[in-house]
Amino acid sequence: MSLPELGPLWLSLQLAGVTTLILLLGGTPLAWWLAHTRSRARAPIEAVTALPLVLPPTVLGFYLLLVLSPDSFLGGLWFSVTDSALTFSFSGLVIASVVYSLPFTVQPLQGAFEALGRGPMEAAASLRARPLDAFFTVATPLALRGYITAAVLTFAHTVGEFGVVLMVGGNIPGETRVISIAIYEHVETIDYAAAHSLSIILVVFSFVVLLGVYASNHRFPVRAG
Repeated sequence: MSLPELGPLWLSLQLAGVTTLILLLGGTPLAWWLAHTRSRARAPIEAVTALPLVLPPTVLGFYLLLVLSPDSFLGGLWFSVTDSALTFSFSGLVIASVVYSLPFTVQPLQGAFEALGRGPMEAAASLRARPLDAFFTVATPLALRGYITAAVLTFAHTVGEFGVVLMVGGNIPGETRVISIAIYEHVETIDYAAAHSLSIILVVFSFVVLLGVYASNHRFPVRAG
């Protein structure tokens, strides 16, 4: 087994880190709303949120490619501001990864907020705590297990992305060539030793991720209100 090239690995870690941070910030209000709303819009929005779980990655990647292309509204707006295309760029990969990994953030957070209930927030409100203060000082610490699970699963899922990354980012060394694409390229060129070097990293990484999730589930049980 040869020494692995670290460029694609480093790029994958960067992509996963940025994606996880964006989703934790953006997914929290969505998960909170889904956990507590009684609106009729809940079911369709839950379905849209979970859609990346059942769609083939190539299908999702194809439509993201159309949405992010310079000929679309979003892609054209980005091009007019930055003079560069979203497709086949790191920025485009981040947007695609946010969409693709959305359920891996929202669903664990939603489950943690549902288990928490309204009791802790109502108790904080009775002590005249503002809603935002109560959320950060009461709800967030109590939902810590959900945050840990969401962060770990989102990060790991983004590191292992293949279909969406290939469709939206292609295979540009140093810019969009993440570890899953590098493995695919090594297999295509029958360089199995290099493919094995990178694959074993993902195997070990995935095991450590799952071990961390299960350990956190025991260490930080969700406390219902």
